[in-house]
Amino acid sequence: MAKIYSKKPSVVNKMEPKKETISFLLNYSKALSVIKVKGKTFEIIAN
Repeated sequence: MAKIYSKKPSVVNKMEPKKETISFLLNYSKALSVIKVKGKTFEIIAN
């Protein structure tokens, strides 16, 4: 029998990231530099 995927689940799990994940993403975005030279894009991580 086909399963109906359009129905919403009765229980909604609220997912929240760990503090370590948020810290990692913020530090990564601070260290990332994007440079465009002659139509090419370079991504450099300054670590």
